[in-house]
Amino acid sequence: MTSRIRHVTVDCADAHALGSFWSAALGLPLHEDDRPGDPEALIEGAGLLFVTVPDVHFDLQPQDRGRDEEVERLLGLGATLDDDRRRADGTGWAVLADPEGNEFCVERSAAERGR
Repeated sequence: MTSRIRHVTVDCADAHALGSFWSAALGLPLHEDDRPGDPEALIEGAGLLFVTVPDVHFDLQPQDRGRDEEVERLLGLGATLDDDRRRADGTGWAVLADPEGNEFCVERSAAERGR
């Protein structure tokens, strides 16, 4: 296995309100840290992340390698790096685009997150 879709990120104007709607619709709770006015809201059990972004996209989490290795592998497959949000302390993510320009993010692996 290489990567899995960790979240489907959904564009919205009010993350908490939209997340609360889908939380009720699916019968799954919002993440315990999410509050009204927050810029994002997560329904972890459904893999749905509500945040202000230009469009719906996937957040990938590497399964058998680190984030940076997975970014390099995907670049080798034809992806392009659109926005590098990786930080020197190892946190952050990379925003890539597939060969047709659809954006997706590569997050840290579970091992890199300490999980």
